[in-house]
Amino acid sequence: MDFFDNLVDYNIDKIYPSKDALVKALSGEKKLRIYLGIDPSSSRIHLGNAIPLRKLAQFQSLGHQVILLIGDFTGMIGDPTGRDAARVPLTHEEVLENAKSYQKQASKIINFSGKNKAQLAYNSHWLAKLNFEQVVKLTSHFTVSQMLERDMFQKRLKEKKPISVHEFLYPIMQGYDSVALDIDVEIGGTDQTFNMMVGRELQRKIKSKEKYVLTLPLLEGTDARKMSKSFGNTIDIDEDPSSMYGKVMSLKDSLILKYFEMTTDPPINELKTIREALTKENPINVKKKLAKTLVTMYHSEKEAQSAEEEFEKVVQKGEAPEKVEEFEFKKADLDKTYLYFLTETGLVESNSEASRLAAQGAIVFDGKKVENVREEFSPDKNEILIKAGKRKFIVLKFV
Repeated sequence: MDFFDNLVDYNIDKIYPSKDALVKALSGEKKLRIYLGIDPSSSRIHLGNAIPLRKLAQFQSLGHQVILLIGDFTGMIGDPTGRDAARVPLTHEEVLENAKSYQKQASKIINFSGKNKAQLAYNSHWLAKLNFEQVVKLTSHFTVSQMLERDMFQKRLKEKKPISVHEFLYPIMQGYDSVALDIDVEIGGTDQTFNMMVGRELQRKIKSKEKYVLTLPLLEGTDARKMSKSFGNTIDIDEDPSSMYGKVMSLKDSLILKYFEMTTDPPINELKTIREALTKENPINVKKKLAKTLVTMYHSEKEAQSAEEEFEKVVQKGEAPEKVEEFEFKKADLDKTYLYFLTETGLVESNSEASRLAAQGAIVFDGKKVENVREEFSPDKNEILIKAGKRKFIVLKFV
């Protein structure tokens, strides 16, 4: 696929006002200002966030000015997108702490150095300076009925759940980012369409300027729901190589092709080969190729190879990894229950998880499956290997 065609066709849901209009703008001599906003509700960037970042990198490679915007001001308000209830707002300190590592992670995808370096911006630099009169003028460009068109607000109204006034202000604040940055193009997931279109309207009304909006499809996480920090189902781009490899391997087979298409850069002929392989051979082989590709992209080929070898050893063969974390206990604790050691070491997150894994035969103490985690554990050794699930191992040492 031609690079330019890839830019405006591949991994794109919709282009506003149209693909032809954007192509015309990109074909001109003027270099465009293009931005992506990231909500700093967490300190990690995941593979879902990486999709628009990778699109931003394509624009950068063509010489356009790209901007990564940290929503440090809007992050304190809380994006209502897709939420049945208002989110608890973060403090500015929490937001800034989350944002600290963003540039380092994003630099795996876009360049912050060199001739056409990416710009890092924070929307508190302009939003925090708006006075009340200016805020009122911004809100005058929209009606309450326009705000209520959002699906999540309609859902809340039907369920008689509250909608806070500040949630109406959020898309207007995010939209004003386009005005403050004098943006030509904004990139974001389909869940941000409403907010991005508000910015398009503000650009038109305040600056009499066209703004193009590219919406990108969303990526499912490890539980097949939308990849989200809120759901805890993310695969982060700075994840430990073994953890990243293992999480990719836990994906549903039906997501393999989509992940290849949206998170990697395979040639069209290779995608055809992948499709055929998924119908002719064991999907795990194709999934291992995906996992290895992603770990190589965000770490290195050497680390990807090591992660694959560890997965085969630990998950496929059921052997313990070479390095296992050790926990020391006093011999006086020998009469505690299995559950005590599982929870005290953090091997399981809750009593219910321990019981569930035991019922599946996935709790193993010193080679023996534990059926009842509430029974007393009385080992005759000073060092015990414990396994919970397919990939979690620890060693208990009694001193």
